[in-house]
Amino acid sequence: MGLIEEIQSALREEGLGGWLFFDHHRRDPLAYRVLRFEPAQSVTRRWYYLVPATGAPRKLVHRIEPNVLDPLPGDATLYSGWRDKQEQLPLMLEGCRRIAMQYSPRCAVPYISNVDAGTIELVRSAGVEVVTSANLIQLFEAVWTPQQYASHKHAATHVDETRRAAFARVSEALRAGARLTEYEVQQFIRKLFAKSGLVTDHGPIVAVNTNASNPHYEPDRERNSEIRPGDLLLIDMWAKLDQPNSVYYDITWTAYCGPTPPEEMLNVFAAVAGARDAAIQCVVDASGEPGVALAGFQVDDAARRYLRERGFDEYFFHRTGHSIGEEVHGNGANMDNYETHDERRIIPGTCFSIEPGVYLPDFGIRSEVNVYRSATGAEVTGEVQAELLRLL
Repeated sequence: MGLIEEIQSALREEGLGGWLFFDHHRRDPLAYRVLRFEPAQSVTRRWYYLVPATGAPRKLVHRIEPNVLDPLPGDATLYSGWRDKQEQLPLMLEGCRRIAMQYSPRCAVPYISNVDAGTIELVRSAGVEVVTSANLIQLFEAVWTPQQYASHKHAATHVDETRRAAFARVSEALRAGARLTEYEVQQFIRKLFAKSGLVTDHGPIVAVNTNASNPHYEPDRERNSEIRPGDLLLIDMWAKLDQPNSVYYDITWTAYCGPTPPEEMLNVFAAVAGARDAAIQCVVDASGEPGVALAGFQVDDAARRYLRERGFDEYFFHRTGHSIGEEVHGNGANMDNYETHDERRIIPGTCFSIEPGVYLPDFGIRSEVNVYRSATGAEVTGEVQAELLRLL
């Protein structure tokens, strides 16, 4: 089955009449990725490409750039002025009552909201209902190939090795009484990534104490803290193989820079690990039941409920997890009923993080694993932190 046939099959499954792709000045990278084409010229005029549920695709392109969609099947209609375009668009959409576009109601899923409101208004004026393409995007963007799964597992081996080496480096410095900063540990990790054939878009996060209570804190050469005995240390690292189409592996572990952690730290770690495990179990249970659909918001609910029962819910102020793909934050379902209400189903072939955290004024603890949903079940793809590490 070719790509267009795959899209049409998915459209019929969703009960949609078509999928309308639109772009201007390369504002929607998803359109190019899903359609698997690269224009041979710059895109300075608006183009429209409709894949109907049945029949041949249709193109609407500007006379200045008549060949912009040539790599794609279907006949092209040319327009020039705005009046011409507004007359041609309803003709292009004939026979389609409900169409998908890269749009999300109220921007609930911002990864999908790439089409501007004015274009949505224009399309609706043609008498069609516009719905979100979020489920379709997940199907064509977030489902891994067997090769991508293998790349993830390969990356996991190297990232876990790097994580062990990084904590060992800190332990060694603490025992020797040597000065070591968050930034130096970050650069140590980056060097090991490069040596292992891994790449990352930024990071990693290496944070002590109050810095660890800032979920997206990253040290740099000017802004960093020294790692000292008695500190809480959090390391969040993500990387993938330096190869085409490889996908990320993304984890967070925490440690106490001493022999005996304070009781408060142990209690927080236990709560975070319990919330993580409750979310994992939610996925495992649903994946083992044929015909049971599980949405991202339900996984978030499981983790958040666990922390709420232990009085930590106000200190957990981000979603439980995100989709993982060729970008570390992918375009599949997120484990989220906090930042957004993500109703997308967790479908086979997709991977996501589970990473609840508790961020108190003096320190923060997060525990992150990756979960892959297969056709027959679900698995955590790497090591799972069972207890707070002790570095002295």
